[in-house]
Amino acid sequence: MVWNCFSCIGGHQKSRKSVKENLDYPWEIYTLKELLQATNNFSNDNKIGEGGFGSVYWGRTSKGVGIAVKRLKAMTAKAEMEFAVEVEILARVRHENLLGLRGFYAGGDERLIVYDYMPNHSLLSHLHGQLADQCLLDWQRRVSIAIGAAKGLSYLHHEARPHIIHRDIKASNVLLDSDFEAKVADFGFAKLIPDGVSHLTTRVKGTLGYLAPEYAMWGKVAESCDVYSFGILLLEIVSGRKPLEKLPNGTKRDIVQWVTPYVQREDFDDIGDPRLEQKFNLEELKCVVSIALRCSDGNAESRPSMKEVVAWLKDGLRNKKKEMGDVKNNEEQDEDQDEDQDQEETYKNHKDYEELEKQDSDDGT
Repeated sequence: MVWNCFSCIGGHQKSRKSVKENLDYPWEIYTLKELLQATNNFSNDNKIGEGGFGSVYWGRTSKGVGIAVKRLKAMTAKAEMEFAVEVEILARVRHENLLGLRGFYAGGDERLIVYDYMPNHSLLSHLHGQLADQCLLDWQRRVSIAIGAAKGLSYLHHEARPHIIHRDIKASNVLLDSDFEAKVADFGFAKLIPDGVSHLTTRVKGTLGYLAPEYAMWGKVAESCDVYSFGILLLEIVSGRKPLEKLPNGTKRDIVQWVTPYVQREDFDDIGDPRLEQKFNLEELKCVVSIALRCSDGNAESRPSMKEVVAWLKDGLRNKKKEMGDVKNNEEQDEDQDEDQDQEETYKNHKDYEELEKQDSDDGT
């Protein structure tokens, strides 16, 4: 296990050279001095993000390479475990739509993870944050981001060995490179799923608004939980709305409850983010919303796999050659007859978020 390796490195302060000679590491073992210099001693001016885990800083190495450094806030057992999980998983995976690990430092009370720097920040910053007013995400960029994030998640579920459940898919964990290509990030809550195991029961982690009902209520986690979260993310990308919003009467409404009446009335024009000023392909928007609602079905067994989602997005949005029913092999009912019933069922399954707020879950923002 990777944790055994880097805890040993931190404890004995081995040099980078000796480590690289003895073990075939695919990453760098940085020194604390290097990272202090790169980030200007973790200056507030270099801080680009902050969450429950700690802070993220921008930096530049002595070779002129831009990096992002995650610095854990405190050396608790929980923080150390999340550090270990993230480094191990990042060391296992290589995909164009997953954030790359450049290296780490583990020594004393410091735990630092070094990533590729993403100059266009997070999807969250463009939808709801400091870049939202600039409206840099036109429709085609949103489509590309959706497909990229889906491909990264599909890789974790279907190609990585063992399979990986992310458990915290949300807008702040989708980063954007210089070309606005999506990179799924932050694997601190991820779970490795051995072959032959369909699901695990575990303490709930993640962010309200994105949590699948069966996971939020009973801690039952499977790949389908990530699919649910991705469905919420799709609706967020299309509409520019937050996953949960507080109404004037103080109650909470999730994004599926918000979108369902528009779908039932076929008012798809009103679903698109107003900042797009109607500059989107209406048929593509219908396709994305339909995929999102299938992903966020309240019944876990009714959700598609991420491999199917990638196919739907590619074929439905880019080629327009196939209907989603042609992709999904086990489609058993006529979609025209059951569409209204499916949407009503989806709406009913999303009325329990006030109850979910009472659960002991961690917000990963």
